[in-house]
Amino acid sequence: MKKSTIFIGLFIALLIGIAVVGFAKVNKANAELTEGSDNYTISETWELPPELDEISGIVWLDSQTLACIQDEDGIVYIYNLDEKKITKELPFAGNGDYEGIALHKNDLYVMQSDGLLYEIKNWKDANKVVSSHQTDFKSSNNLESLTYSTKDAALLTIPKDKDTEEAYKGIYKIDLTSKKVNRKTPTYKIDMTSSVLKPYKNKKLHKTFSPSEVAVHPKTKDLYILEGKNPKLLIMNSEGALKAVHKLDEISFPQPEGITFSADGDLYISNEAASGSATINRVELLVQ
Repeated sequence: MKKSTIFIGLFIALLIGIAVVGFAKVNKANAELTEGSDNYTISETWELPPELDEISGIVWLDSQTLACIQDEDGIVYIYNLDEKKITKELPFAGNGDYEGIALHKNDLYVMQSDGLLYEIKNWKDANKVVSSHQTDFKSSNNLESLTYSTKDAALLTIPKDKDTEEAYKGIYKIDLTSKKVNRKTPTYKIDMTSSVLKPYKNKKLHKTFSPSEVAVHPKTKDLYILEGKNPKLLIMNSEGALKAVHKLDEISFPQPEGITFSADGDLYISNEAASGSATINRVELLVQ
């Protein structure tokens, strides 16, 4: 009888122990998912239609309108934030791997992951002209980013994977006329040894940091670099020095791939569909 009672007691204690450990792990996981969310708020979220499940890039056009691309189809989708719907589709190529989109004056630019750059001149016109240009990048670089910089009067992009050095990730200019890139001399360098990145150095950062997009703040000219693999947002000043890193929670940002600013400096980040719909979040940073 005594042995039976002891056995039952030990069994109950074991179950309680398992439950406590499991609860602790869940709490730790939730804490990791939401860590850093006290540095920003999401003021509004738009759930996107199925056509944009694989949304990979966004750029602000005017008023409440964004131009969006997705991974597979050579189509620019014009999305109205007020109406919460796609209002226009602009085919520009066949199937591909389209990752970044930028605007300069009346022209749109779309980057393919292998470095092939599409130029859509006078995109609003019925007689728009589409051309493609192979930059100095290859598929091994895996490009996912594109933006226009008024300061540099050029497009900017960052290799997601292979770059020339381990100490930094280079941000490179693409000349608007020649479409050439100086691979030997990056315009900016994301310093992988920076103290700002110290919390993320438990692994070889040059191998694990995979920038998915870049945008320029219209007022400060700071560079905002988005990572989708381990969601975070880096802020670099216009001289190339890292200012801050914001860890993004994986609940609100399951796979952030696109980033853009309104003319007033409002920040928008798009996410590919995970368990639900693809989304666009308007984000307010509390610490910059």
